[in-house]
Amino acid sequence: MKIVIIGGTGLIGSKTAERLRKHGHEVVAAAPNTGVNTITGEGLEKALENASVVVDLANSPSFEDKAVLEFFQVSGRNLTKAEEEAGVKHHVALSIVGTDRLPDSGYLRAKVAQEKIVRESGVPYTILRSTQFMEFLGGIAQAGTAGDTTRLSTGNLQPIASDDVADFVAEAALAAPTNGIIEIAGPERARLCDFVERYLKAIGDTRKVIADPEAHYFGTRLDAGSLVSDNNPRIGRIDFDRWFATAPRK
Repeated sequence: MKIVIIGGTGLIGSKTAERLRKHGHEVVAAAPNTGVNTITGEGLEKALENASVVVDLANSPSFEDKAVLEFFQVSGRNLTKAEEEAGVKHHVALSIVGTDRLPDSGYLRAKVAQEKIVRESGVPYTILRSTQFMEFLGGIAQAGTAGDTTRLSTGNLQPIASDDVADFVAEAALAAPTNGIIEIAGPERARLCDFVERYLKAIGDTRKVIADPEAHYFGTRLDAGSLVSDNNPRIGRIDFDRWFATAPRK
């Protein structure tokens, strides 16, 4: 079976491609650096020829509100139109747990728009909503940093390792479309500030973490349940300690 992965050279895309190829499938890792651009349409028609499944892992190069919304709308419309013309049987989109609960976040508003395009496209689909990746804990710390402290939300986090995400994405690509949403999450849940503090201690970073219920998370205030799933999520197998023991160090 031919499977096209949009964003196939990125963190999740490359891991997903590896898994699908091991199952004997023809995988096209589509990205601007491989000649496929969902914004301009370059290479899209050719990439989708005879494809049965498309996995959309594309991400915006800018997180600015207007730019990220435009990216997901243009990319989503171009991609689903090309899929319909090519006769693609299944569209798998990776989204984020909490997209519909945090309207103050420009990025999450854009993901809501992307999901809407997928649902209304007419192409059979599965939307996977994932909790935050463990690989992004350092970025969360940096976003809240001023001097030698990092001020972070007390909302809950249930981070998932990218290897688990890739497993779930590959499974979804090989399964029948659900025409619905599946949520995936890591095996441990704690306050965001506590998870980041644990990460910083593990890497020997001396920044002090300040727990602040009013601290914003990329433009929005979090409640306890904003970023976690209580909707019968599928749970990953890799906890923080196991992930950290094998995570590459920069």
